[in-house]
Amino acid sequence: MEKLFSLEGKIALVTGASYGIGFAIASGLAKAGATIVFNDIKEDFVNKGVAAYKEAGIDAKGYVCDVTDENAVNAMVAQIEKEVGIIDILVNNAGIIKRIPMCEMSAAEFRQVIDVDLNAPFICAKAVIPSMIKKGHGKIINICSMMSELGRETVSAYAAAKGGLKMLTKNIASEYGGHNIQCNGIGPGYIATPQTAPLRERQPDGSRHPFDSFIIAKTPAARWGEPDDLTGPAVFLASDASNFVNGHILYVDGGILAYIGKQPQ
Repeated sequence: MEKLFSLEGKIALVTGASYGIGFAIASGLAKAGATIVFNDIKEDFVNKGVAAYKEAGIDAKGYVCDVTDENAVNAMVAQIEKEVGIIDILVNNAGIIKRIPMCEMSAAEFRQVIDVDLNAPFICAKAVIPSMIKKGHGKIINICSMMSELGRETVSAYAAAKGGLKMLTKNIASEYGGHNIQCNGIGPGYIATPQTAPLRERQPDGSRHPFDSFIIAKTPAARWGEPDDLTGPAVFLASDASNFVNGHILYVDGGILAYIGKQPQ
C-alpha cells in the first residue's frame, strides 16, 4: 500500500512555492519521496524558499520565473529537464487575489488576476505536457478554490479565474487522459497561514474576530484548515493511487461546500 502513494524517483515542479500553501504541498511531496523544484517571481523569494526547504531537510532547487511569461516558462522547464530531469508532477500553485469591489476594479486589475491565476496554469501545463506524453505518464494538480464554486464580495476576478481553472482542469483531463496524464484540482478552504493570523486573534474581551466567527460557523469541522491538511490530498493526486482519478476537484474545506449553515435559534 505504501508503494501506491510513493513518489520516489519523481520530479515535482510546484509554482510559487517559496512559502505558504505551495511550500506545505511541496514539503509533503518531498516527504513522499519526490525531488522538488519550484519557482518564484523574485530572486529574493527563491533564495528564502531554498533556505526554508533546507531548514526542513529538503534539497529543493529554485528558479526565478514569471509564470505569466510563456517564453520564460518554456526556458525554465527546458532548464529543469536538463539539470534535474523530466517533470512528472506539476502543481500550479502560484496565484494572486485583489479584493476590490467590481465597480471599483479596473479592467487592467481584472486582467492581472486572470493572467496569474488562469493563463499561467495554462502556460505551465502546456510546457510540461509534451515531455509527459513522451514519458508515458504525468500528474497535473491545479490549486483551485472554493471560489471555483461560490461567489463573494470583492473577488470577482479571483472567482472568475478560479472558476475558469476548474474547467481548464477538466479540459486537460479530457484532452490528455489518453496519454496517461491525470489532471485534478485541490480546492482549499480557509487555511491558517501567517497572512490570516490577524483574523484569528482573540479580541481584548476574549471574543473571536468577526471573520473568525464567520468561518467557524460555516465550517462543519469548526476550525480553520492547516497547511498540512493539504499535503495528504496532494500526495494522493500526485501518486499512482489516483491513476484513474481525472478531471476531479477535491475540496479540502472542512465541509464548507456541503453545509448550508446553522439554523437561527
